[in-house]
Amino acid sequence: MNPFLKAQRWHEAVYQCQQQGQGYVLITVLSAAGSTPRDAGAKMVVTADGQFDTIGGGHLEYVSIEKARQLLIVGKQSQSVESFPLAAKLGQCCGGAVKVLFETHVHHGQTLAVFGGGHVAQSLVPILAQLPLQIRWVDNRPPTFDTSALPSNVTCLFNDDAVSEMEHLPTNAWTIILTHNHQLDYELVEQGLKHNQLGFLGMIGSDTKAERFRLRLQNRGFEQSQIDSLVSPIGALSVQGKRPVEVAVSISAQIINLLNGIQPNSTQPNTKPLTTETVGEQTTQCV
Repeated sequence: MNPFLKAQRWHEAVYQCQQQGQGYVLITVLSAAGSTPRDAGAKMVVTADGQFDTIGGGHLEYVSIEKARQLLIVGKQSQSVESFPLAAKLGQCCGGAVKVLFETHVHHGQTLAVFGGGHVAQSLVPILAQLPLQIRWVDNRPPTFDTSALPSNVTCLFNDDAVSEMEHLPTNAWTIILTHNHQLDYELVEQGLKHNQLGFLGMIGSDTKAERFRLRLQNRGFEQSQIDSLVSPIGALSVQGKRPVEVAVSISAQIINLLNGIQPNSTQPNTKPLTTETVGEQTTQCV
């Protein structure tokens, strides 16, 4: 079940699905005649991997959940009504009958996970939040800023084990890695490649850092096609500058290109490193 949904009641699930951009089906008992598990007005919510509240249990609920999941696979906004006699056909002998309304709410936004809560991320997320994206902002450090002021399409997750959050990303999610720790960056990259169904995996860093990571991945047995899917350095080459806001604009430009179907060349060297590694002692990443 989706770990981001903590709801118990149907209305809590609707709110969280809308906040997090997850598709769902709201199931409502429109009418009930005779002996039925629940009266008219009973509701439940079904997502691709969970269900919340109940319309009475039994085979009626099982069939309704299966129908809801098929509607989510179709992927279209819809409303439909089904009639169910609670007889032998459904394996129930209540003797009544119900009409059930299925309201399908499809999520069309792209999921994007941002790992890291430093200066670049704090400049980047407010820009990305203005785009049709559902953003999961993950860091392993306590927040140093007011998360309550963020738009509703941004979910903040602070977890000591930030790498584990990579496992929960949906198919085709986009990922931006820009933490304060190079080893954590590497572990996130490795887990992202193991996920094997991400639509985009980008990491902040210099060309040197990217090449070192690619060599480590090769030594760990990753296929070259997997390694080539890592986009690093991340960002649009046309945007210059090393200030956090300038780096954020550069990354945003690349994400906007992705939204418009323009794929990055993951193996092309970036002549403008998006870090401060090349300055001074070459130890500080601009995140």
